Amino acid sequence: CNIYSSFMQRAFDQVLHDVALQNLNVVFCLDRGGLVGADGATHHGAYDLAYMRCIPNMVVSAPMNEEELRNLMFTAQLKDQGPFSIRYPRGNGVMTEWKTPLKEIKIGEGRKVTNGEDVAILTIGHPGNFAQEAIQELKELGVSVAHYDMRFAKPLDEELLHEIFQNYQTVLTVEDASIVGGFGSAVAEFMVDHQYQSKIIRLGIPDQIVEHGEQNELYALCGIDSKGIAQKIAEHFALKASVKASKALTE
Repeated sequence: CNIYSSFMQRAFDQVLHDVALQNLNVVFCLDRGGLVGADGATHHGAYDLAYMRCIPNMVVSAPMNEEELRNLMFTAQLKDQGPFSIRYPRGNGVMTEWKTPLKEIKIGEGRKVTNGEDVAILTIGHPGNFAQEAIQELKELGVSVAHYDMRFAKPLDEELLHEIFQNYQTVLTVEDASIVGGFGSAVAEFMVDHQYQSKIIRLGIPDQIVEHGEQNELYALCGIDSKGIAQKIAEHFALKASVKASKALTE
């Protein structure tokens, strides 16, 4: 079933009752996932991560690039995978050599893209490319950043999340989707359910209607582009530094 994310909103009941209830092998390819720019406010695919995540039996995924998209589509059509949603953005890809070999991805398995010690960035979908750019900027500021491309909002890679929360005091989630009920919310729920005490910062589309604009303008407006990601982490560490300085003066 190939459809715009925003149009799928009209079919929520059909997805729930006609597919998920019977655990049917239907692949939902959701185009225009996230901010769509010139198509305007009616076409932003902001909500699919949230409304698909609450449906039983549904796999909720998003690729970071063309290779990941090919592998997710290959995986989704294998035998007895059940309801499976794959969302991807409007616009250009990031790979020139995109005809990569098809590989099965284990359902719910993320991947570590970059090693780092100070903070962990968790992304789903194409904002992972923004995170990679931000990491280079932060490296110049002396901040060591780990990057995890989670690939699935449901099921979450719990083994990977345990590793992350056991090793990082600061975790940043980034998604081109509603900040309410989406990927960042899923990670926050995991943290609370397992009683971790890390600081979690969520970036995504705010709880408001985002109007017409070019995609890059809207990414910047919502703070999910490379500059927004780098700025949020830099602000966090600047705040920590000032707190340490004030404590030193007090002592």
